[in-house]
Amino acid sequence: MPVRAAPTAEHPGESEGKNARATTPERPYHHGNLRTALLEQAERTLRERGAQELSLRELAREVGVSHGAPRRHFADRQALLDALAQAGFERLGEQLSTAAEGAGEDFEPRLRAIASAYVRFATRDAALLELMFAGKHREQVPGALHEAAEHAFGVMLALIEQGQREGALQDGEPERVGLVLFATIQGIASLLTSGLVREDQLDELVADGVAYFLRASRSPTG
Repeated sequence: MPVRAAPTAEHPGESEGKNARATTPERPYHHGNLRTALLEQAERTLRERGAQELSLRELAREVGVSHGAPRRHFADRQALLDALAQAGFERLGEQLSTAAEGAGEDFEPRLRAIASAYVRFATRDAALLELMFAGKHREQVPGALHEAAEHAFGVMLALIEQGQREGALQDGEPERVGLVLFATIQGIASLLTSGLVREDQLDELVADGVAYFLRASRSPTG
């Protein structure tokens, strides 16, 4: 009866091969969520190093896949940037909606909640917000990106319309009134991100900004 040779370093046995395979490091993603992994890493790169450092090849290296793998989800770098902008608008819309719903049904508390939510988003993800606006105003905006942006700002527009219905704001085009509100809260966010005011002044600045906006925009009969 033939004698089976003992495993050696040159010829590992079957059990050792199984152990070696079992201890091989797993990929940082599994089939089906590569797109999510790429977007998450792209957002980290954007926040830490800026949009100029984003490339599909570098993303592939950081996520741990072949350099061609990202093109299964993003045809080119612009497609990646558009996807990042879309995801940003979707998150912004969710945060504004959550803030409004959590503030009850009265107009003024909802306005303050939405203003605070926007400023916090804008200061925490300033680079992403800049990318979002750049994508939104390109000549050829992908449909999904356009819809995400419209939904996010639609939350703010719906609040303006509520204020007009209730007599808290003057009548007129809701978009124009909303633009004044947006200029107010975006200005606050810019002051914070530029370091001209301290982060711990955020709530006070938002409260003052909303109060001045309401005073200037209040209906004469309100």
